[in-house]
Amino acid sequence: MSANNDRALSRRGFLSIAGVGALAAASGCSSSSRARIASLTAFSGGGSYGSPHYRTMYGQMVDNGEVIPAVNLNRVPEQFLRREVADPTGEKPGTIVVDTDAKFAYYVMPGGRAMRYGVGVGREGFGWSGRADVRAKKIWPTWTPPREMIERKPDLAEYAGGMPGGIMNPLGARAMYLYQGNRDTLYRLHGSPEYWTIGTNDSSGCIRFMNQDIIDLYGRVKVGTPVLVRAGAYV
Repeated sequence: MSANNDRALSRRGFLSIAGVGALAAASGCSSSSRARIASLTAFSGGGSYGSPHYRTMYGQMVDNGEVIPAVNLNRVPEQFLRREVADPTGEKPGTIVVDTDAKFAYYVMPGGRAMRYGVGVGREGFGWSGRADVRAKKIWPTWTPPREMIERKPDLAEYAGGMPGGIMNPLGARAMYLYQGNRDTLYRLHGSPEYWTIGTNDSSGCIRFMNQDIIDLYGRVKVGTPVLVRAGAYV
């Protein structure tokens, strides 16, 4: 998969909601049209969804000149909202652990605590698991589809040189690049404008976060941070 963005994709209708599945299959880092994103920013609902805490956490923000829309929290199940929890992983502080079954990512903190984020993960046939480390971090990264992806979807060839970062980019506001030794796994921890896909298997292997959450995680993570991606058994 390779990580980056997708401003121009909307031109071809890849980014309409009807075309999201096609782009996800092609890139693993899909994004919707600006009109579709704007239509989903209206906020309603009660309970914790309407609390000032979550309204602030997932409200509209401006980041490096890009306007990140507020998350419509009615489109995200409450368990996938960011929160501090007791660490269930047993990994050392400073480790990122992704549970692909539960659709949670944990950033392990000292004192037996962890910050938990909801994530979207790879569809069957595109998932990845194992240990790696963060070798690079990028703000509003460029998306460059790898050769194998272009072979599957030739229309992506025009992006072989990369698409610049921005709100329509499939990699969202931040990306962290996972390596095993000197080998790029081609998998990323990255943001996504498609917050309604959090908690689903709707990418080609990348681990996607809401943009507000990937910005939070990015600020905690250093180059060299260990990452464990596994299926289950954390609760």
